[in-house]
Amino acid sequence: MSLQTLNKWSVWLLLGMIGAVQAAAPIPVGSLRLVHDREEYAVASKSLRPGDTVVLADGEWRDFELLFKGEGKPDRPITLTAQTPGKVALTGRSNLRLSGEYLVVSNLVFRDGATPTGEVVSFRESRRARANHSRVTGVVIDRYNQAERMLSDHWVALYGHDNRFDHGHLVGKSNLGTTLVVVRDAEQGLDNRHRIDHNWFGWRPNLGANGGETIRVGTSHDAASDSHTTVEDNWFEHCDGEVEIISNKSGANVYRGNVFKESRGALTLRHGDGNLVEGNVFLGGGQPHTGGVRVINRRQTVRNNYFEGLAGEGFASALSILYGVPDSPPNRYLQVDHAVIEHNTFVDARSLLFGAGKDAERTAAPVASRFADNLIVNTDDRDPLQALADVGGIAFAGNVQSPRASALAAKGISARQIALTRAASGLLVAPAAENAGARRDLRPLAREETGVAWCAKDAPQSRLDRGSRHEVAPGEGNLERAVAAAAAGDRLALAPGRYVVERVLGIDRALTIEGPADGEATIAFSRSTLFELRRGGELRLSRLHVSGELAPDEAGNAVVRARAGSGAANTTLIVEDSRFSALDVNRAFDVVALGKGTLADLVALRHVAVENASGAVIAAHAETDDLGTFNIERLEIVDSQFRGIAGAAVDLYRGGGDESTFGPKLRIERSLFEHVGGRRGASLVMHGVQRAELADNRFVGSAPVRFERTPGSAAFLAARNTFEATPAIQSDIPIETLQ
Repeated sequence: MSLQTLNKWSVWLLLGMIGAVQAAAPIPVGSLRLVHDREEYAVASKSLRPGDTVVLADGEWRDFELLFKGEGKPDRPITLTAQTPGKVALTGRSNLRLSGEYLVVSNLVFRDGATPTGEVVSFRESRRARANHSRVTGVVIDRYNQAERMLSDHWVALYGHDNRFDHGHLVGKSNLGTTLVVVRDAEQGLDNRHRIDHNWFGWRPNLGANGGETIRVGTSHDAASDSHTTVEDNWFEHCDGEVEIISNKSGANVYRGNVFKESRGALTLRHGDGNLVEGNVFLGGGQPHTGGVRVINRRQTVRNNYFEGLAGEGFASALSILYGVPDSPPNRYLQVDHAVIEHNTFVDARSLLFGAGKDAERTAAPVASRFADNLIVNTDDRDPLQALADVGGIAFAGNVQSPRASALAAKGISARQIALTRAASGLLVAPAAENAGARRDLRPLAREETGVAWCAKDAPQSRLDRGSRHEVAPGEGNLERAVAAAAAGDRLALAPGRYVVERVLGIDRALTIEGPADGEATIAFSRSTLFELRRGGELRLSRLHVSGELAPDEAGNAVVRARAGSGAANTTLIVEDSRFSALDVNRAFDVVALGKGTLADLVALRHVAVENASGAVIAAHAETDDLGTFNIERLEIVDSQFRGIAGAAVDLYRGGGDESTFGPKLRIERSLFEHVGGRRGASLVMHGVQRAELADNRFVGSAPVRFERTPGSAAFLAARNTFEATPAIQSDIPIETLQ
């Protein structure tokens, strides 16, 4: 079909073929124009009138900076849509900007690329040309990330006022920046009245830094004013970017009817007064760091919400009420004043925290607040209520706790045995006679009612060992060719023998390399790096012997490396039943070296032996800007042996006092450290680690273990470690006994 204007009946016929947008009102009839390329779109978009529709033809629209601009009417919006929902893909360096009044965009997909600007979908053309009374619906943004993890962008930015973003499918944002942000300033008006509803916010991997929120409404600069934004009936599933899933930074907003499914962090009332959190469902599934609501500032109301299986603590507790900063500046913590927390149900929550965050700066206790008619049930007999400081400014009344009452407020919490039953809604409810807790008819929004029907809601999962098995014979070049040919998830099975590698093996997909069950496969490499983790890479090494005997006589070699600027983020490295030797040809020869801007979700060494290394076993100390960033979220070392290591066996660094992240976490069990750390002055260096566990380890003739606390929470637990010709542990905090 060529570019043309169709008659009224043709318009409705083609719209019927396109398919109706979920929950969209009928589009009033005007001219309808099907366009096939940017040139046709440019012509069609110049003369749009109220009621007109522009249809993008099915196919890939690459490197298309799409500006949709016009002046519609309340009863005759101007519409931009796809010929077939989900069949129009904007790829490469593409984005969408809206400018004008009463505009509607629907059914587009962004994938295989990243925005060339700071936003993928923006409700403005420029600072002065914004969209108002406009809607973006049924749009998919799927892993549309910048190559550099710390290069910031937002996927959706709402400007202006009275706009709506609904039925979106947003999944896999891994770089810095909020998934969806409401941008406010005095020039465009601070009373926004936006609506954000029926979206599926799918997995957002851990960012390892501040700036990984899924939604942010406003900033601290204008937080004293009201936005009147409504966030309702959305799903947040595995949204793990940082401790604030939602960061509220303005007043008079409503968060209603949302479902939070196994998402790390909390809905945080960070700045702004008079906000309402009502009728939401938080389902943690017992997963670490899953939280509920964090309360700060004045006149906040949290009522009729349901919290189950939340294992988070601290700022990610099922409920945390913070201490404030006296005469707080806008970017810090205002005192909690006149908070109302009532008729909520908490089932098997690990922590309800009162007085959270109290320190030398945050000394202002909550005042004139109420915690009333809440139901707290823990089937494991745990008492989740904790008070870290004075709670005299919180009135407790009518609360019921089962099986026993906390001593936190003897007169405001009654103990009763409550037998919960699973209702048709899927939620646990108390007997009808029980007044405390959320409404019995509270029903979580169905997952199927969010996002779009034509795009699957895939859950995140490891890609390791999901492909085919390929046998590899010994010899020069064989391993290089096998790695180059392997598909994501494949396993390369090495026969016994010697493998000489003369190229850096780039790992940009999930790959397992395993030696034989009987005999030994030895890999010797002649470059400065054997394996280089890149964007998308996951690596498992099993039953291998890696020798550095052929490595160049240069400082700074490594067996596994993630270079600065490589885009390696949320990687997994697992090494099992393997040994490493002759890593001492020159100075600073590391087993694993992670560069600035890279992040591993998990590094695990299980039954590993390292002998004679001139560097570190784990060198993860590149993030020295002290901005709260780090290179490893979770480090595990179990049943391993390290002998003759000149550097630290572990050199792990997280600097600064930012409280937006959960890591790093370290666990070392049943391992031997013999003559380790002499050149580094420490056998283990844990700087800013949030939680360290050392159990049943043996240190012989080694430098001391060193734990260095930075601002924020930290825990160091140890038990049954022995130190022979090794100094005592050096720690900035008391060492707790690990059970």
